Amino acid sequence: MRSAADKPIFTADLAGTCVFAIEGALAAILGGLDLMGVMALAFATALGGGIIRDLLIGAAPPQAIRDWRYAAIAFVAGGVTFAFTAAVQRIPAPVLIGLDAAGLALFAVAGTEKALAYGIQPLIAVLMGMITGVGGGTVRDILLARIPAVLRVDIYATAALAGAAVIVLGRHLRWPVRETAIAGGAVCFLLRVVSVWQHWQLPTAGGPHP
Repeated sequence: MRSAADKPIFTADLAGTCVFAIEGALAAILGGLDLMGVMALAFATALGGGIIRDLLIGAAPPQAIRDWRYAAIAFVAGGVTFAFTAAVQRIPAPVLIGLDAAGLALFAVAGTEKALAYGIQPLIAVLMGMITGVGGGTVRDILLARIPAVLRVDIYATAALAGAAVIVLGRHLRWPVRETAIAGGAVCFLLRVVSVWQHWQLPTAGGPHP
Protein backbone atom coordinates (compact mmCIF):
# COMPACT_ATOMS: atom_id res chain seq x y z
CA MET A 1 0.00 0.00 0.00
CA ARG A 2 1.56 3.30 -1.08
CA SER A 3 1.50 5.96 1.64
CA ALA A 4 0.18 9.47 1.06
CA ALA A 5 3.72 10.82 1.42
CA ASP A 6 4.90 8.57 -1.42
CA LYS A 7 2.24 9.64 -3.90
CA PRO A 8 3.87 12.94 -5.00
CA ILE A 9 7.18 11.12 -5.57
CA PHE A 10 5.42 8.37 -7.54
CA THR A 11 3.48 10.86 -9.68
CA ALA A 12 6.58 12.93 -10.46
CA ASP A 13 8.53 9.76 -11.26
CA LEU A 14 5.92 8.52 -13.75
CA ALA A 15 5.49 11.91 -15.42
CA GLY A 16 9.25 12.32 -15.78
CA THR A 17 9.48 8.77 -17.12
CA CYS A 18 7.06 9.58 -19.93
CA VAL A 19 8.79 12.83 -20.90
CA PHE A 20 12.30 11.36 -20.92
CA ALA A 21 11.17 8.21 -22.76
CA ILE A 22 9.98 10.44 -25.61
CA GLU A 23 13.32 12.27 -25.57
CA GLY A 24 15.26 9.03 -25.64
CA ALA A 25 13.18 7.69 -28.51
CA LEU A 26 13.71 10.89 -30.49
CA ALA A 27 17.47 10.73 -29.95
CA ALA A 28 17.47 7.11 -31.16
CA ILE A 29 15.44 7.99 -34.25
CA LEU A 30 17.76 10.87 -35.12
CA GLY A 31 20.68 8.49 -34.59
CA GLY A 32 19.27 6.09 -37.21
CA LEU A 33 18.45 3.25 -34.79
CA ASP A 34 15.84 0.61 -35.56
CA LEU A 35 12.72 -0.11 -33.51
CA MET A 36 14.59 -2.19 -30.93
CA GLY A 37 17.18 0.55 -30.53
CA VAL A 38 14.46 3.16 -30.11
CA MET A 39 12.76 1.14 -27.38
CA ALA A 40 16.05 0.45 -25.61
CA LEU A 41 17.01 4.12 -25.56
CA ALA A 42 13.53 5.16 -24.46
CA PHE A 43 13.85 2.77 -21.50
CA ALA A 44 17.43 3.78 -20.64
CA THR A 45 16.75 7.52 -20.85
CA ALA A 46 13.54 7.33 -18.87
CA LEU A 47 14.68 5.02 -16.10
CA GLY A 48 18.48 5.13 -15.97
CA GLY A 49 18.68 8.01 -13.49
CA GLY A 50 16.12 6.54 -11.12
CA ILE A 51 17.76 3.12 -11.18
CA ILE A 52 21.18 4.62 -10.38
CA ARG A 53 19.64 6.66 -7.56
CA ASP A 54 17.87 3.69 -6.02
CA LEU A 55 21.00 1.56 -6.10
CA LEU A 56 23.02 4.32 -4.45
CA ILE A 57 20.55 4.90 -1.60
CA GLY A 58 19.97 1.19 -1.00
CA ALA A 59 16.44 0.98 -2.45
CA ALA A 60 17.02 -2.38 -4.11
CA PRO A 61 15.74 -3.73 -6.33
CA PRO A 62 15.09 -0.32 -7.93
CA GLN A 63 11.50 0.88 -8.09
CA ALA A 64 11.65 0.96 -11.90
CA ILE A 65 12.37 -2.78 -11.86
CA ARG A 66 9.86 -3.74 -9.15
CA ASP A 67 6.92 -1.74 -10.56
CA TRP A 68 5.88 -2.74 -14.09
CA ARG A 69 4.25 0.63 -14.71
CA TYR A 70 7.59 2.36 -15.17
CA ALA A 71 8.70 0.07 -17.99
CA ALA A 72 5.21 0.11 -19.50
CA ILE A 73 5.15 3.91 -19.69
CA ALA A 74 8.67 4.04 -21.13
CA PHE A 75 7.91 1.46 -23.83
CA VAL A 76 4.52 2.94 -24.74
CA ALA A 77 5.97 6.45 -25.00
CA GLY A 78 8.87 5.12 -27.09
CA GLY A 79 6.55 3.14 -29.34
CA VAL A 80 4.21 6.06 -29.91
CA THR A 81 7.15 8.31 -30.72
CA PHE A 82 8.44 5.75 -33.23
CA ALA A 83 5.01 5.30 -34.83
CA PHE A 84 4.44 9.04 -35.22
CA THR A 85 8.00 10.09 -35.94
CA ALA A 86 7.08 12.64 -38.61
CA ALA A 87 4.60 14.39 -36.36
CA VAL A 88 6.92 14.37 -33.34
CA GLN A 89 9.79 15.81 -35.38
CA ARG A 90 7.59 18.77 -36.35
CA ILE A 91 7.19 19.80 -32.71
CA PRO A 92 8.77 23.27 -32.34
CA ALA A 93 12.14 23.44 -30.59
CA PRO A 94 10.84 25.67 -27.74
CA VAL A 95 8.24 23.03 -26.92
CA LEU A 96 10.88 20.29 -26.80
CA ILE A 97 13.06 22.46 -24.57
CA GLY A 98 10.10 23.01 -22.28
CA LEU A 99 9.39 19.27 -22.12
CA ASP A 100 13.02 18.55 -21.37
CA ALA A 101 13.03 21.13 -18.58
CA ALA A 102 9.80 19.69 -17.20
CA GLY A 103 11.26 16.17 -17.17
CA LEU A 104 14.42 17.41 -15.48
CA ALA A 105 12.38 19.22 -12.82
CA LEU A 106 10.12 16.25 -12.16
CA PHE A 107 13.04 13.87 -11.72
CA ALA A 108 15.02 16.32 -9.58
CA VAL A 109 12.03 16.62 -7.26
CA ALA A 110 11.35 12.88 -7.16
CA GLY A 111 15.00 11.98 -6.64
CA THR A 112 15.51 14.43 -3.79
CA GLU A 113 12.27 13.50 -2.04
CA LYS A 114 13.02 9.79 -2.24
CA ALA A 115 16.57 10.25 -0.93
CA LEU A 116 15.24 12.25 2.02
CA ALA A 117 12.59 9.60 2.66
CA TYR A 118 15.40 7.04 2.93
CA GLY A 119 17.20 9.10 5.56
CA ILE A 120 19.97 10.34 3.25
CA GLN A 121 21.82 13.41 4.50
CA PRO A 122 20.75 16.75 2.89
CA LEU A 123 23.86 17.36 0.75
CA ILE A 124 23.79 13.85 -0.67
CA ALA A 125 20.02 14.10 -1.19
CA VAL A 126 20.66 17.14 -3.40
CA LEU A 127 23.17 15.10 -5.41
CA MET A 128 20.66 12.26 -5.70
CA GLY A 129 18.14 14.71 -7.14
CA MET A 130 20.68 15.77 -9.74
CA ILE A 131 21.63 12.19 -10.58
CA THR A 132 17.98 11.26 -11.04
CA GLY A 133 17.54 14.17 -13.43
CA VAL A 134 20.64 13.72 -15.57
CA GLY A 135 21.45 10.00 -15.19
CA GLY A 136 19.17 8.72 -17.93
CA GLY A 137 20.39 11.30 -20.45
CA THR A 138 23.98 10.40 -19.64
CA VAL A 139 23.29 6.70 -20.28
CA ARG A 140 21.54 7.64 -23.54
CA ASP A 141 24.51 9.66 -24.79
CA ILE A 142 26.99 6.94 -23.85
CA LEU A 143 24.94 4.39 -25.81
CA LEU A 144 24.97 6.79 -28.78
CA ALA A 145 28.76 7.15 -28.45
CA ARG A 146 28.79 10.88 -27.78
CA ILE A 147 29.90 13.18 -24.96
CA PRO A 148 27.04 13.32 -22.43
CA ALA A 149 25.00 16.50 -22.83
CA VAL A 150 25.20 17.17 -19.10
CA LEU A 151 28.94 17.83 -19.53
CA ARG A 152 28.65 20.25 -22.42
CA VAL A 153 25.30 22.06 -22.56
CA ASP A 154 24.37 25.30 -20.87
CA ILE A 155 22.99 25.11 -17.33
CA TYR A 156 21.50 21.60 -16.99
CA ALA A 157 22.81 19.66 -14.02
CA THR A 158 23.08 23.00 -12.20
CA ALA A 159 19.35 23.54 -12.65
CA ALA A 160 18.64 20.12 -11.12
CA LEU A 161 20.98 20.91 -8.22
CA ALA A 162 19.23 24.23 -7.60
CA GLY A 163 15.79 22.65 -7.57
CA ALA A 164 16.94 19.88 -5.25
CA ALA A 165 18.55 22.41 -2.92
CA VAL A 166 15.27 24.29 -2.63
CA ILE A 167 13.53 21.09 -1.54
CA VAL A 168 16.17 20.33 1.10
CA LEU A 169 16.03 23.92 2.37
CA GLY A 170 12.24 23.79 2.51
CA ARG A 171 12.36 20.60 4.55
CA HIS A 172 14.86 22.20 6.94
CA LEU A 173 12.57 25.22 7.37
CA ARG A 174 9.54 22.91 7.75
CA TRP A 175 7.68 24.27 4.73
CA PRO A 176 4.64 22.24 3.58
CA VAL A 177 5.80 19.21 1.58
CA ARG A 178 3.65 19.81 -1.51
CA GLU A 179 4.51 23.50 -1.76
CA THR A 180 8.18 22.74 -1.27
CA ALA A 181 8.15 20.20 -4.10
CA ILE A 182 6.39 22.67 -6.40
CA ALA A 183 8.89 25.40 -5.52
CA GLY A 184 11.86 23.12 -6.17
CA GLY A 185 10.45 21.96 -9.48
CA ALA A 186 9.67 25.53 -10.54
CA VAL A 187 13.20 26.71 -9.75
CA CYS A 188 14.71 23.85 -11.77
CA PHE A 189 12.34 24.35 -14.70
CA LEU A 190 12.73 28.14 -14.88
CA LEU A 191 16.51 28.06 -14.49
CA ARG A 192 16.83 25.54 -17.31
CA VAL A 193 14.47 27.40 -19.67
CA VAL A 194 15.92 30.84 -18.96
CA SER A 195 19.49 29.53 -19.36
CA VAL A 196 18.66 28.28 -22.85
CA TRP A 197 16.87 31.52 -23.71
CA GLN A 198 19.69 33.72 -22.43
CA HIS A 199 22.52 31.36 -23.50
CA TRP A 200 23.91 31.12 -19.99
CA GLN A 201 26.90 28.82 -19.62
CA LEU A 202 29.23 27.76 -16.86
CA PRO A 203 32.88 28.79 -17.21
CA THR A 204 35.16 26.50 -19.18
CA ALA A 205 38.93 26.12 -19.12
CA GLY A 206 40.43 28.76 -21.38
CA GLY A 207 37.34 30.95 -21.27
CA PRO A 208 34.21 30.93 -23.47
CA HIS A 209 34.27 29.15 -26.80
CA PRO A 210 32.64 30.48 -29.97
